[in-house]
Amino acid sequence: MTDAIQVEGLTKYYDGLLALDQVTFSVDEGSVFGLLGPNGAGKTTTIRVLTGLTRPSGGRASVLGFDMAREAVKAKQRIGVVPDISNVYEELSALQNLVFSAQLYGVQRSERRTRARELLESFGLWERADSRVIHLSHGMRRRLTVACALVHRPQVLFLDEPTTGLDVQSARQLRSMVGDLRDTGVTVFLTTHYIEEADQLCDRVAMINRGRIAALDSPEALKASVTGSRVVEVAFSRPTVEDELEKVPGVLEVHRLGDRYRLTVGSEADVFGALVDYGRAKGLMIVSLNTLKTSLEDVFLRITGSTPVPELDGAEGHRRNE
Repeated sequence: MTDAIQVEGLTKYYDGLLALDQVTFSVDEGSVFGLLGPNGAGKTTTIRVLTGLTRPSGGRASVLGFDMAREAVKAKQRIGVVPDISNVYEELSALQNLVFSAQLYGVQRSERRTRARELLESFGLWERADSRVIHLSHGMRRRLTVACALVHRPQVLFLDEPTTGLDVQSARQLRSMVGDLRDTGVTVFLTTHYIEEADQLCDRVAMINRGRIAALDSPEALKASVTGSRVVEVAFSRPTVEDELEKVPGVLEVHRLGDRYRLTVGSEADVFGALVDYGRAKGLMIVSLNTLKTSLEDVFLRITGSTPVPELDGAEGHRRNE
């Protein structure tokens, strides 16, 4: 299978901050590839390099065979980019935005309106074709942004945090769209800190943490790599102390997720009784107690020791320890 994207030893500094540290991976043509990690881990910087918006400090990145440091203009004619914040023009209508995007991408004049209508119908926006973007919902704007990125029929589509801030229905529609694009042969590269999203959509996933690739494989292969562990999720009638839970016999690791505690354990049968005893001793009632299948989140926790939620404000990256 041909590689649509190749990245070798990619490094990027921002004023002394190391945003990418020797990042290497490849993306198969016609596949969905996910770059998973917390905010500030290097996801957006990677997309900026791959779309020609910034030059790397070291290493090499190519898209469709074009070196992004020397041939970015040629590559841009064949890729579509959906940034993390919708960049459509609010004063224009949905139809006008698409026609304008088609003009920018060099679509033939005779095809622009036909292609615009085709995309508006495909994305469920045709009834709002003449509505100014300022009057569209956030979910509609997001779908329109994706449509604008597809107007020239790109071979590769980059999606930066595509479903952040969307309601459940809009997020589901966008995920369905990603699957449809793969079925038509489009290579999709998406960044996300939503683990379930990556698990549902991606053929392969790279987990990035502090600018470095921590794991790279298919979701199922990554989950299989930690199948030796057993995971139990428990919720009590009120919060407890994680350090105390770690002392419960049979508990190996503890991670708090909202009002629940995810425990890596040696044996479910042994730990159930120990948790009941712990609850009684602390005056806590067990609200729920479940065994869980290994998930991508378990893999991420095991590899990085953190959850993929916002970590850093401002520029991505960290200072290299000299």
